[in-house]
Amino acid sequence: MNSPFENQPLQQDSPFKANGRFGRLSYAAWTLIISLTAFILAFSSMLWFPSSPSEMESSNTTRLGIILLIIVYIIFGYFNFIFTIRRLHDRNNTGWLSLLMLIPFVNLIFMIYLFAAKGTEGNNDYGPQRPTPGWERVLGWIYIILIPLAFVFGIIAAIMAPTYEGYIEKSESVVIGTPSQSQ
Repeated sequence: MNSPFENQPLQQDSPFKANGRFGRLSYAAWTLIISLTAFILAFSSMLWFPSSPSEMESSNTTRLGIILLIIVYIIFGYFNFIFTIRRLHDRNNTGWLSLLMLIPFVNLIFMIYLFAAKGTEGNNDYGPQRPTPGWERVLGWIYIILIPLAFVFGIIAAIMAPTYEGYIEKSESVVIGTPSQSQ
């Protein structure tokens, strides 16, 4: 049985450049990596925020934390566009379609399309098909499994939050009686 990559040169390209292609699992893996990195950096930058609101008004560390959050957001957005362009190239589409990510609700449908649509077999206008290393396959499947789980847990949290708030309100309204003195 012949491999589809048998007569193609191994493409040694950087995943952080817009030229080249990403298969579905490579796209998912690199999106997971950049998302986790952005989350860790954003959480770390929040440590610069003061703990009390009174300190927040005049704190230079608050400004530094906000600047760090903005920088993390810009870097995350840049790499997200790069990975989307590479995924579109795998579909033999122009990278300009990545601007659809900026349109609310359309971006969700577009993301599903990028995860589900099969890439072009062999060469296309954007180069040879990029082989997906094993570690990208594993991380890609982990991310694909995490997306619906996060959605389900989000729905459960949305349902449970009002119930928990009601429980807290009821528990705070209960008056603990004192022993009666007329015994």
